[in-house]
Amino acid sequence: MSNVKRWDEYFYNVCKAVEANSVCLSRKIGSVLVKDKSIISTGYNGPPRGIPHCNERYIIDSEIRALVKSKGKDPDNPKYHSICPRYVAEFKSGEGLTYCVAGHAERNALNNAARHGIKTKGAILMMSCGVPCSPCLVEIINCGIEEIVITKKSFYDASAKYLLDNSDLKVRIFEHLK
Repeated sequence: MSNVKRWDEYFYNVCKAVEANSVCLSRKIGSVLVKDKSIISTGYNGPPRGIPHCNERYIIDSEIRALVKSKGKDPDNPKYHSICPRYVAEFKSGEGLTYCVAGHAERNALNNAARHGIKTKGAILMMSCGVPCSPCLVEIINCGIEEIVITKKSFYDASAKYLLDNSDLKVRIFEHLK
């Protein structure tokens, strides 16, 4: 196994371990920010620090309760409390995002670095997903990330392709997954 494949496998496994911390009921993703083969930050999908998770929103958030009720469903039914409220409200993946309070793994890794005063310029961002969404890519590019390493080159939205085509950001698929 080549040196690059070994490092990729190592950092991918760390991404998967970080992903396991995600409390997001929609998608579990982990990311690792790396500089000089050292981890400088991590992130996973989930609400901001101190904000209740979505399983609690059914109980405390009147807007989510009304949304679920508008679909003829009982927000007090525990069977829904392990399902993303957007899916219970019958939104498809990527829809109803105004109801989502989760930060994406990529953004959370960048925010965690900033919170601790860690420079991100020239770093590599590795994540357990395909190409990040446009808002995350904007932040990745603006933070000076040199390269993203992903599981597959699939696009979440059309603007993501535009951003990649018009930036210096390198994109690579984890070597050991090829």
